[in-house]
Amino acid sequence: MIDTHCHIDFEDFDADREEVIKRARDKLDHVIVSGYSNDSNMDVLQLSKDYEGFIYPTFGFHPVSSQNATEKDIEIAHDNVKNHINDILAIGEVGMDYYYVTDKALRERQQEIFRGFLELANEFKVPIVMHVRDCEKKAVHIIEDYEDIPYFVFHCYGGSLKTAKRIMNRDDSYMSFSTMLCYSKHHQDLIEKIDLDYVLTETDSPYLAMTKEERNEPVNVVKAVHKIAEIKNMDIETVDEITTNNARKIFNI
Repeated sequence: MIDTHCHIDFEDFDADREEVIKRARDKLDHVIVSGYSNDSNMDVLQLSKDYEGFIYPTFGFHPVSSQNATEKDIEIAHDNVKNHINDILAIGEVGMDYYYVTDKALRERQQEIFRGFLELANEFKVPIVMHVRDCEKKAVHIIEDYEDIPYFVFHCYGGSLKTAKRIMNRDDSYMSFSTMLCYSKHHQDLIEKIDLDYVLTETDSPYLAMTKEERNEPVNVVKAVHKIAEIKNMDIETVDEITTNNARKIFNI
């Protein structure tokens, strides 16, 4: 199994990061740590060097942060992607967040920055991991402009089934499902109807734990895989094989 999206560079893991990674190693093939900011990108790169062959990095800029970023901040982010394009698996997480951000001007700023990262992914022909909360339909429309991006990943997909069907009509787009499957009826209803050929698994650690008191961690992706198997009435091994192979194909690991 592969946790295709987590943030174990966060300070939430400072006290026991090595133990968290050891627990993940015992159960998982790989962990992909997604950059969140310029500082975070450098942190996930270092983690990938410290745990070479097990942890892999992606470089991104979270949309809620990017909307307030300076042009210099974004320029640095782009330069870091270019300078480390051979060290990262993908660009992300980047995108738009209409759940937290309702101001029209800020949403337009998010989209402008998102398109900048899409252009980078298009130029270098690398996958892109997208945070597009409450604007999944809009994102599907936007990505049609970028034909050289090999794969689009809708990180922590929570949109409508109708939009999911549009995504499944593309041969380059995938939806990642997190440990939210263990407690969110909306996500359970979605996964029941979505073809596993378009599915990845993740934790988004330290977020999306089973309870508010818990801290999520990569090894819990096992729980998501088990929940998918339960909902779809499939063997755990089959779910594991399909979702892991999807991740290996997209990220070339």
